Amino acid sequence: MLRVSGVHTFYGNIEALRGVDVEVNAGEIVTLIGANGAGKSTLLMTICGSPRASYGSIVFEGRDITRMVTYDIVRLGIAQSPEGRRIFPRLTVLENLQLGATTAPAEKYEEDVERVFTLFPILRQRSHQRGGTLSGGEQQMLAIGRALMSRPRLLLLDEPSLGLAPMIVKEVFRVIREINSEGMTVFLVEQNAYHALRIAHRGYVMANGRIVMSGTGSELLANKEIRAAYLEGGH
Repeated sequence: MLRVSGVHTFYGNIEALRGVDVEVNAGEIVTLIGANGAGKSTLLMTICGSPRASYGSIVFEGRDITRMVTYDIVRLGIAQSPEGRRIFPRLTVLENLQLGATTAPAEKYEEDVERVFTLFPILRQRSHQRGGTLSGGEQQMLAIGRALMSRPRLLLLDEPSLGLAPMIVKEVFRVIREINSEGMTVFLVEQNAYHALRIAHRGYVMANGRIVMSGTGSELLANKEIRAAYLEGGH
């Protein structure tokens, strides 16, 4: 479904991605782990066209999207739930969801809202509440729900568990597994390597803008280097 080949991305003179190769097949959960500053978020943003890759190619469902603008990439079926949630705090939950639906068929709106509310029942209770008054976990649920409203075929999730209480983290990962079981392809960036690799079909490890290791989720969980770097000291 998605193939990133030899991608280099720069911020000014700083090279953030250094020849990255990643593949995501339809129906998979693929996770990308790595330390802060490794380039994980930059890769997701590059896939979405901002910033753009300076070299290399990004192909989605057989179409080269390397030079496409972000709104055209979204229309092709890619949606991102960004790091830090970035909901619209002054808008209600429903209004945030409506903005996510701008590229989806209008006749599917009610169905899609109901789907989000089924996945995240607390959002139904908060539907007329302003986004900025929600808890951190509720805002994360809203950010994921807003991305789902565009009816993507590929969902990019950037640090969905960041700053959340353990019970909310488990709920977020439960939903990721559920939407994947319904056919959604997910590319997941996470610092919580334990939870991410547990649900992933495959995973990549990034360091200093490069992919340094890959394998199935279970292989990476069992790898001594991965355990020492990301898993020791508890989950």
